[in-house]
Amino acid sequence: MKRLAIIAFFNILFLSGVFTSGAQPASITWSTSGKSYYRVDQGELVEIQLPANQKSTILSKLQLTPRGQSNPLAISSYSFSEDKNQILIYTNTKRVWRINTRGDYWVFNKTSGSLTQVGASLPTSSLMFAKFSPDGSKVAYVSDYNIYSEELGSGKITKLTKDGNRKYIYGTFDWVYEEEFACRDGIRWSPDSKSIAFWHIDASDTKDFYMINTTASVYSEIIPVEYPKVGESPSACRIGNIDIESGDTKYFNVEGDPRQHYIVRMEYIPGTKDVLIQQLNRKQNESKLIRINTQTDVSTVIHSESDEAWVDVESSENSYAVDFRHKFDWILGGKEFIWSSEKDGWRHLYRVSVDGKKDQLITPGNFDVMGLKGVDEKAGMVYILASPDNATQQYLFKMKWDGKGKPERLSPASQSGTHNYTMSPGGQFAQHSFSNSYTRPLSELISMSTNKSVVEREGIEDKIQNSQMEKTVEFFKVTTEEGVEMDGWMVKPKNFDASKKYPVLFQVYTEPAAQTVVDRFGIGRNRLYGGDMREEGYIYISIDNRGTPAPKGREWRKSIYRKIGIINIRDQALAAKKYWNGHLLIPSVLPCGVGAVEGRLHLISCFSFRKFIKPELQ
Repeated sequence: MKRLAIIAFFNILFLSGVFTSGAQPASITWSTSGKSYYRVDQGELVEIQLPANQKSTILSKLQLTPRGQSNPLAISSYSFSEDKNQILIYTNTKRVWRINTRGDYWVFNKTSGSLTQVGASLPTSSLMFAKFSPDGSKVAYVSDYNIYSEELGSGKITKLTKDGNRKYIYGTFDWVYEEEFACRDGIRWSPDSKSIAFWHIDASDTKDFYMINTTASVYSEIIPVEYPKVGESPSACRIGNIDIESGDTKYFNVEGDPRQHYIVRMEYIPGTKDVLIQQLNRKQNESKLIRINTQTDVSTVIHSESDEAWVDVESSENSYAVDFRHKFDWILGGKEFIWSSEKDGWRHLYRVSVDGKKDQLITPGNFDVMGLKGVDEKAGMVYILASPDNATQQYLFKMKWDGKGKPERLSPASQSGTHNYTMSPGGQFAQHSFSNSYTRPLSELISMSTNKSVVEREGIEDKIQNSQMEKTVEFFKVTTEEGVEMDGWMVKPKNFDASKKYPVLFQVYTEPAAQTVVDRFGIGRNRLYGGDMREEGYIYISIDNRGTPAPKGREWRKSIYRKIGIINIRDQALAAKKYWNGHLLIPSVLPCGVGAVEGRLHLISCFSFRKFIKPELQ
């Protein structure tokens, strides 16, 4: 028997949604009342009233066609002024790192019927994060590292910062903030529309790392990226406030060296002139929520926590949306907010007051909250995603927000897999989506009171049988000789014969960014392989070791701290050894080699391994 190294199929593309491919539900935006929603339908913006499901056109293709042009604007995203009389349209977008955060913005005024470009005198596709002022009279945006304000009535553009450049950044972020915290949008209107709070990043002392683009043209292009290597300090960060009328800028006095701390959240507290920020130290194991009085510059720490490993910065559900922000989930008119913490060993939600006097656990239990989906203040309920019994799945639960009682599952018992919900304000309706490893993504609009589709014969239960495919993915658990139980999936060759031996390929990620073992559509696909593994006689497997962000508690996720490449790879190797010893599922399976037995995994390019091993090498 030829001893072969394990081939670790390292497919990092799942971080960009590779494992969740398939037809996704159309994006919707709920109205303020929660009784209707908006969506882009065949190039037009429409509104659908519920429960009648009655559609009306808000912006037609004709209204979306600028004067002198023949084609309507393609809507990438949109937002409304608070009075709903104006619509801000984002179009002609360009990518910045991962997502398209630069583009053109236009405002449609429903009263006048006018369509006007914002920042028309600035370079094409250069505007970022445009947003209406609360009173609807202005739009603020970032262009070429500076912050602008534009009066919608007169069209007057005011450049609020003057010296922004690639190393001196206003209203957006450098590479570290984008990469490590997914921070992009760095401007916030004050509730009275008189000022803008913003991030300022000073990367002037951060050295450049040079990337080479060899595909943009015949000659390669050098792209400098401000990149602090190990041992060097990151860019300095501070929070400022610009008075729109005078142009005066004031920077807030936040305790701590700005090059040894990060500020990852910032918003105005509703109905006040104060801002609330989240500050992390350089090691990211201490978090402080600091309330800043923008008039007096007095700062008050209202909440703090620490962790021996790191404090997670929870990402918004819309982390790849154009207007991405790490948002505070305000309740009771801004007197409190919902906060996520792992301080009791599980990821739970707390009610925290802005005066710092309340820090109340509201989701007790030995399980992780996977997401906050809605709050019903009148009923005193929170709606959360969780899966206490299966870390590969996801369901909707509701709980009392006083911390009493147990979670009540709302997702249908007949639909085993992964569920998600976008709830309307007030919690009367929701867009519900579902898939599992053998069911294509399905969606429906449901009434939360009945948990049924608002459109007869258009519910998931009505469509599920026609969306199911062959079950090729088998989920399993493996317990290593060290007592670590891990979830995994396996795909066997067609016409599998348990009396034969087959080469086994492991797809490995192993680290804290994402799970690979989740029960949703698209899991188990060998996308980067130039062929069909099932047809060619391979078994392929993926296992989530300790350190992956599975909902198995803080200790599971953070055991990898300062042990990347040790704990995670050992877990993978011992899981493979369990197969080698014939203790799991298929006694005669042959793993591809001794690398696992010796506690090592050998990573080989997913583009080359087809030549490296063939089924006949048994």
